[in-house]
Amino acid sequence: MDTIRFEEARRRILVPGERERRGIGMQMEKTLHAVFKYYEDPDEDHHEIPIEGYIADIFTGRGIIEIQNGNFGKMREKLETFLLLWPVRIVYPLPHIKHVTWIDPETGAQGKRSRSPKRGSFYDAFRELCRIRSFLADPHLSIELLLVDMEEYRLQDGWGKNGKRGSHRFDRVPISLAGELLLDSPRDYLAFLPYELPEEFTSADVAKHAGFRRDGFSSVLLVLRELGVIERTGEKRGRAWLYRIAPSFRD
Repeated sequence: MDTIRFEEARRRILVPGERERRGIGMQMEKTLHAVFKYYEDPDEDHHEIPIEGYIADIFTGRGIIEIQNGNFGKMREKLETFLLLWPVRIVYPLPHIKHVTWIDPETGAQGKRSRSPKRGSFYDAFRELCRIRSFLADPHLSIELLLVDMEEYRLQDGWGKNGKRGSHRFDRVPISLAGELLLDSPRDYLAFLPYELPEEFTSADVAKHAGFRRDGFSSVLLVLRELGVIERTGEKRGRAWLYRIAPSFRD
């Protein structure tokens, strides 16, 4: 992580009037995406570059960088084209500690700021990585996961008594970097298998040893299996499949 570069990127986006000075394109871009585009490459000449009918967030002349805030499924066609031409790095900022402020959609008035009880982790990325799992073993693709403390602003336009259910997110503002993990090859994904795991394990075992109270890490195991990092033993414990680390990934 480069905290100095991160603060410089925040300054370029969050300084009052900066977006207006740089034009309507930046004004329409969400803050989280804009900050990390400048964090990854502060040279504006490298931003929003047309390549084979698509727009790359960043093209350095040596490769493509895509800042992705969610819904990786929308990237599949892009990846099919980009990976034939250049190395691609997907940068995925994940909420770590999040404070939420609700906004009245009619008046714009901001309500009380509160801290979300959930603390994010790198495991949260797998819901999206699962959508592009067939691409993850490509040697020209790397994934950069960033844990980010952030402010989230939500419109109180949903249903229910307080209008919060089914509400829409207005914007997210990154405050600080809390962690970084680069996934450059299938072997890097071993970091998601806790050392304490037994030789044969279920998805519930992974969740337990990773420090989570919920059952199953099905998307984690689906991705690791796609990458060849783990394999099914062919047996079950109760109703759950048993897995083990594939021989080629054992130390």
